[in-house]
Amino acid sequence: MSPNYIFKRLVMILYTLIVVSLIVFAITQILPADAAVMMLGENATKDALDALRATMGLDQPVWQQYLTWLLHVLHGDLGTSLRTGQPIGPVMFEALGRSLLLAFLSISLMLIIAIPLGIIAAIRRGKFADMLVSLISYAGVALPEFVTATVAILVFADWMKWLPPTGYVPLTENFAESIAHLVLPVCVISIILIAHVSRMVRSELVDVLHTDYIRAARLKGLSRGHVLRRHALRNALLPTITIVALDVGYLLGGVIVVEEIFAIPGIGRQLIVAIQARDLPAIQAGVLIMAATYSIVNFIADILYAWLDKRIQYD
Repeated sequence: MSPNYIFKRLVMILYTLIVVSLIVFAITQILPADAAVMMLGENATKDALDALRATMGLDQPVWQQYLTWLLHVLHGDLGTSLRTGQPIGPVMFEALGRSLLLAFLSISLMLIIAIPLGIIAAIRRGKFADMLVSLISYAGVALPEFVTATVAILVFADWMKWLPPTGYVPLTENFAESIAHLVLPVCVISIILIAHVSRMVRSELVDVLHTDYIRAARLKGLSRGHVLRRHALRNALLPTITIVALDVGYLLGGVIVVEEIFAIPGIGRQLIVAIQARDLPAIQAGVLIMAATYSIVNFIADILYAWLDKRIQYD
């Protein structure tokens, strides 16, 4: 992969984030909320409101407000929360760390389960194992997160008393308790990911197993397991990288629902609280951080794709 391509992709990420920031800033400008009123209260005098708007730059033209905000963001200042009066950056990035931990564990669990399921379904195509994996995939795609989460809480927390229903404990505070609180949300998120990836692995592996070079390898006398491990899987799993990268977009959306249901203080829950409180700077910062995360993950996916398949050359 050439340095020129990496530079172009980084420029494209920056361009994407600028477009996202423009859209988010424009949307927050038309929301029925006045930052000065939210900070001073509805009983504040007009003079006090006007003075605060002048201090915050809210009396300036919209384009000037956007440029001021963008310059602050480029210097690492995401603004001050209207709800708490505290800097937004540390709170959002701490919440992002919790969401990334949830996403990492979910993707890890998905890869451990989905890839073997896809391999079994491809090898046993048309047989009971294949139909069972397909049934699991259809069920996983059909069930939304809030349904799966509710059922999981009822069964494993309320009835069986195996796991805590909601809450979050930092890993550094109590490792065992932290894992116990993460089991249900991780499993709920993983269900849909497993459905997506297992079907993709099955489809790609079925196609690869019918190619000429696989037939040639079998004719050389190589065992079926050797051909599967050394030749078929490497090519069949390449599209999985793309699917996993795209599923990060689902994670950024789906994790909001899961974090709210399981009371996990991640970036999705922070964004919901900001929207409910009309905390415009926090909304802008949260959406921008999520967009940056998605762009970086897709960039990493492109690099992994080229590293695994030497035939791919990005110019």
